[in-house]
Amino acid sequence: MAYVALARKWRPRRFADMIGQEHVRRALTHALDADRVHHAFLFTGTRGVGKTTIARILAKCLNCDRGVAAEPCGVCPSCVAIDEGRFVDLIEVDAASRTKVDDTRELLDNVQYAPTQGRYKVYLIDEVHMLSTHSFNALLKTLEEPPPRVKFLLATTDPQKLPATVLSRCLQFNLKRLPVALIAARLQQVLELEGIGFEPAGLRLLAQAADGSMRDGLSLLDQVIAFGGGSVAEAQVRDMLGTVARDHVVKLAQLMIEADAASVMGWVRELEQWAPDHAQLLDEFAALLVRVALVQAVPDYDGDELYELALLRQLAQGIRPDDIQLYYQCAIIGRRDLHLAPDPRTGFEMTLLRMLGFRYEGAGLAAGSPGGGAQAARAAAGRGRPEAPRAATPEAPAPAPPAAPGGGAAAVAADWTAMVGEMGLSGLVRSLALNCQFVERREGAVRLALDPRFQASRTPGTESKLQQALVAYFGGPVRLEFVAEAAAQTPAQVQEREGRAALVAARQAFGDDPTVKALQERFGATVLPDTIRPNRSDN
Repeated sequence: MAYVALARKWRPRRFADMIGQEHVRRALTHALDADRVHHAFLFTGTRGVGKTTIARILAKCLNCDRGVAAEPCGVCPSCVAIDEGRFVDLIEVDAASRTKVDDTRELLDNVQYAPTQGRYKVYLIDEVHMLSTHSFNALLKTLEEPPPRVKFLLATTDPQKLPATVLSRCLQFNLKRLPVALIAARLQQVLELEGIGFEPAGLRLLAQAADGSMRDGLSLLDQVIAFGGGSVAEAQVRDMLGTVARDHVVKLAQLMIEADAASVMGWVRELEQWAPDHAQLLDEFAALLVRVALVQAVPDYDGDELYELALLRQLAQGIRPDDIQLYYQCAIIGRRDLHLAPDPRTGFEMTLLRMLGFRYEGAGLAAGSPGGGAQAARAAAGRGRPEAPRAATPEAPAPAPPAAPGGGAAAVAADWTAMVGEMGLSGLVRSLALNCQFVERREGAVRLALDPRFQASRTPGTESKLQQALVAYFGGPVRLEFVAEAAAQTPAQVQEREGRAALVAARQAFGDDPTVKALQERFGATVLPDTIRPNRSDN
């Protein structure tokens, strides 16, 4: 048996099978159930969003042998014939290939005759905007006064080209581009039914590449199955689409947090071996920045298939919210202007340098706030340290969090937070420190317990920089050790917990406000809890 493309094999046969377009399905379902079906419909929207699919399902609903209903049986001769494209009374016309007025007149010559097989004679005219002016004039009279057993279903990707006289005689439905999540869910459903293995991240990339079109998504899925030899893995999808590996985008984000221009430019040079699409790199970087901003702004954001929540939280700890906004704005403007650069790589490099050149250089940010350590480090670098490093002598030991938490774990976490702020750590090193619990300092060793969710932040580079910062802080040799005990009171956890408590308190205070209650009682106002944020003294 010949192979059937996935886009054809899994085309919806009923309204219930469709993904998205709920506003169109609801209107047509109600009209069919109430037997109030207009004689002419116009379905508009970009390619692959379901225009002709909805039209065929509607034709099936009108001609099902069991009667007009929103749910055709799908098994009667009429339903089967429509599914197989051989129903006599469903006349499908491609207007792009029949633009002449003679073609339209020939088509309409048989309108006055009763249906041959079904209840209604249905004319499905695809890409109707391609008809000539004379053809529209020939169609207009029939649209205005159609025979009782005739329905016109028109579909177009460019409704602006239709005459106003035609538009006024049709019920118009604008089909929307499908969200990435819906396309990815449908692709996963198809692969599960086909028994084909997949990686969710690969499906997410395919859904993004589909650009709102379900048909394009299924066509790309067919292509990657052939490319990958019967499976859908993220690496195969990236190779097929020519996209840059996720690790490269994460590496760029980490280097931008460190704000080391030399390292960023070195990374750009190394990336050339992959022949990257620099416009796509900026797109991917901007998309990652959006996710990091969501982690900072939305307490219950749980990430997606492309980036793990632990990674996003780690990045969110090392960068200020206003720097994220700056980077994002630079990325999308640089993406827009990339074609104006002498070459794509030059434009890409200048975009990154613009981000670093205009990033916030102020001080005064609280040590526990996102990106605070990075700003403190930059401020300290600009003005110099106000005092010499403190020497650790037997008579005057350098201050440190207590070895035994006499004031409780929260007190130890607060002392460690202050110490991290004084050391002027930034970027991933600061993130590593804030996600550790201070255990003890004994015999020249500082022992820390790292939150298991942030093991990825512990690398030889970040470990070495943290140790150097401790040496400078204590004014003598320090050996950094990580112990296996669970971290229960890291500064990051304390800050997150305090943030949640402040949010709950703010929402409670807002709900108890007399003015708010008066507005609710008098005008029926509704409180949107997700829009309430606590006041921050560091903003």
